[in-house]
Amino acid sequence: MKKISIIEKIKAWKSSLSNDIGIDLGTANTLVYAPGKGVILNEPSVVAINQKTGRVVAVGSEAKQMLGRTPGHLVAIRPIIDGVISDFEVTEEMISYLLNKTQENNKKLLGPRVVVGVPCGITNVETRAVRDATINAGAREVHIVEEPMAAAIGIHLPVHEPIGSMIIDIGGGTTDIAVISLGGIVRSKNLKVAGDKMNADIISYIRSEFKILVGERTAENLKIEICKILPDDEPLEAPVRGRDLITGLPREVIITESDIREAIALSIDTLIEATKEVLETTPPEIVADIMKRGIYLAGGGALIRGLDKLLQEELDIPVYVAAEPLTAVARGTGIILENLERYKDILIEKEDDLPPKK
Repeated sequence: MKKISIIEKIKAWKSSLSNDIGIDLGTANTLVYAPGKGVILNEPSVVAINQKTGRVVAVGSEAKQMLGRTPGHLVAIRPIIDGVISDFEVTEEMISYLLNKTQENNKKLLGPRVVVGVPCGITNVETRAVRDATINAGAREVHIVEEPMAAAIGIHLPVHEPIGSMIIDIGGGTTDIAVISLGGIVRSKNLKVAGDKMNADIISYIRSEFKILVGERTAENLKIEICKILPDDEPLEAPVRGRDLITGLPREVIITESDIREAIALSIDTLIEATKEVLETTPPEIVADIMKRGIYLAGGGALIRGLDKLLQEELDIPVYVAAEPLTAVARGTGIILENLERYKDILIEKEDDLPPKK
């Protein structure tokens, strides 16, 4: 019979006194995972603030409804830009709101242990900002993991085995392309080309081609509803309402899938080229594994119709869309949380934990 050490008993006791959670801190959406329950929260990363009083008025879905519609004294802020914290205090408020919302029905004695997903290759300063914001929001213990690694764990890729796996995590602010083997990232690239950039491309295209100004939410809805990377026999189109740049009056036009395809073509080309660059610098044995096992797409961008087929044509490697790609990182943080000892080597260490330089 296996003996349980005193340290393990203390850890288990502490764990029973807190509601531990995993957080996918995204530019567009923040997801919260609770062990045994799955993804319990999926809120837009938006905070509405009253500038007269400095108080937070709304967080998440309620705040997103206010984007582009607020009066002068209210401002809707996205505190995370390109996957990193741009406004520390507002991010702290947002994480605090999420922690309180997850604890409200089942309050425990201790603050939660939290595993947070961050983009690949962020700096020590950016990592410290995430750690400090989470601690200040009420967490007892914070562990940080790179999002492509969390996504790979979330979709059950064999990250600890001597087998090469490749994952492309297309989020709102950043795209992480990573090659993983033996519990570590062998090669990676972080791009600022992701969902938000494609939305901006669509806004710019409609502005230049149709002389109509549309908002970010309209562009995002078009991308979700009618975007197809490869044309087929069933063309899609949608009406779009916006402000005419010449007359200043409202006007409606019909936008087709070919318009959206043309609008985001440059961003898709950048994504393909970046994937080729990562493959070019990957060791040949791992490339052989990737050719056999394929590339996996995660994140909201994985849901763009035809993206997997286009990548497969361009790279001549099988490309698969992960099951439930939107929640892959959140599920990965949850699995890490349930097996912290097993996954501790893949976490981003605190500077205090690193051995002193000789």
